[in-house]
Amino acid sequence: MSRYLIFILTYFLGAIPFAYLAGKHKGIDVRRHGSGNIGTTNAFRLLGSTLGSLVLLGDFLKGASAAALGLWAYGAWGGIIGGFLAMAGHSWNPFFGFRPSGKGVAAGFGIITVLMPKVMFLAIGLFLLVVWFTRYVSMGSVVGALTVGITVFVFQEPLAYQVFGSVASLGVIALHRGNIQRVWQGTEPRFGEKKTD
Repeated sequence: MSRYLIFILTYFLGAIPFAYLAGKHKGIDVRRHGSGNIGTTNAFRLLGSTLGSLVLLGDFLKGASAAALGLWAYGAWGGIIGGFLAMAGHSWNPFFGFRPSGKGVAAGFGIITVLMPKVMFLAIGLFLLVVWFTRYVSMGSVVGALTVGITVFVFQEPLAYQVFGSVASLGVIALHRGNIQRVWQGTEPRFGEKKTD
């Protein structure tokens, strides 16, 4: 398989809209309810814990698969390019007009699980702690992203992974700027609250 075909595949792996497909199964278009995102958090809020967990697993696996495919074919830099493309496919989905459609957190955790397992354990641990105490998934995501951006240097990961950790963490934080503002204003939905349109 050529280099270009592998990277096209990683992009379209990331673009698989698990939340949208799960919503269709339940008769709900997740793009028109809640946050309007086709990501894991909106799936939990709209579809419940069972389908939400399946969406989480699917988004995690598509990121992990894309990173593993790039890593297998072209080494560390291939792994991060595959990971970036998967996050791009998820966040600016070609099946929905390339409009912002998700924040790529679950896919990002899948990517770092393959590329940087030590970083992943710490980032997911802090993510879960923040969500547990605040019930804000968005704040857990921001803290997890910051953790990745810092610990790639603390653990002296290879340069390719430091680049990925820095850029991906900044991207995730930028995509959450609206959530950060709503937390500050006290209008951000907490995990477990009933769905709202």
